[in-house]
Amino acid sequence: MKKIIIAMFAIVALASCGNKQQQTDGKQASGTKPQIKVDGSSTVEPISEAVAEDYKKKSDSVDITVGTSGTGGGFKKFGRNETDISDASRPISHTEDSICKAASIDYIELPIAYDGLAVVINKDNDWLTKITVKELKKMWEAAAQDKVKKWSDINPKWPNQEIHLFGPGTASGTYDYFTEAINGKAKSSRGDYTASEDDNVLVQGIAGDKYALGYFGLAYYEQNKDKLKVVAIDDEKKENGDGGIIPSQETVKNGTYQPLSRPLFIYVNKKSSAKPEVKAFVDYYLANVSKLATEVGYVSLPDEANKLVNQRWLAGTVGSLFLGHNNVGMKMEDLLKTEQATTAK
Repeated sequence: MKKIIIAMFAIVALASCGNKQQQTDGKQASGTKPQIKVDGSSTVEPISEAVAEDYKKKSDSVDITVGTSGTGGGFKKFGRNETDISDASRPISHTEDSICKAASIDYIELPIAYDGLAVVINKDNDWLTKITVKELKKMWEAAAQDKVKKWSDINPKWPNQEIHLFGPGTASGTYDYFTEAINGKAKSSRGDYTASEDDNVLVQGIAGDKYALGYFGLAYYEQNKDKLKVVAIDDEKKENGDGGIIPSQETVKNGTYQPLSRPLFIYVNKKSSAKPEVKAFVDYYLANVSKLATEVGYVSLPDEANKLVNQRWLAGTVGSLFLGHNNVGMKMEDLLKTEQATTAK
């Protein structure tokens, strides 16, 4: 009998605990913060993370996650309606735009900063201070594979030594932009080079090889300038200055470092932008990105471009400025003005 009574008390106690747990869980569920999901480019991630951290110090009412699936991987998630914002180190492609359209996803494209792609060499390289875009193309184009093997194959004044190339992998937005800017077509490149998504691997490879050359984001060169040398780029266009231009905050911002100055973007799902928490976050993002982008090593847009980007956001303008156009080398403020003029007609 005692055993039966004890068992009954145990059942009642368990039921009571269960009810309390359900009540607790219910409170947690009802008190869950709204979530904002950001994913995409590893290049843009430091900017979005800096904005998110700064925003959360001022408003603890929302959970913000910032992932790094890469530009292409981020657009895949965005096209599946899994994220609110997609970070991108290149414009959205025709294929990615079509996927969004098929899923009834409208997006607002917002340029948020500039990045310069730095062409870098070994510290012991004593023959190269500047390089032309034509020479870079001769070095990197698809036709160069198995043919252009030595430095002297590019320029007879350079050493009769094998050249060793380093660059980002084919899934990288940096790879896409470089190949379009230099070779004339995105993803068109020789494949016989050391590729890595990890910039540390590229730095170590170039730093350890006198006959190496590679490319990656300017911010990463700035962090490793004690190990590498940067090469001036000559686009042979007088309007950008005579001779080679060294990438810097100033030359990227004023548009003279061409054609390897690129805009960085966030893409906001139009439906998500109607949510108060997403609107408030993007408002904060655009108001503070100039300062925060500079702090993490990138280049802020000119004031005029920032003003036009804000107008684009406030107007809820959907679509891309870049689809169907080769806008490499065009200043962002000029591109935004052209869009405004076209829309006004």
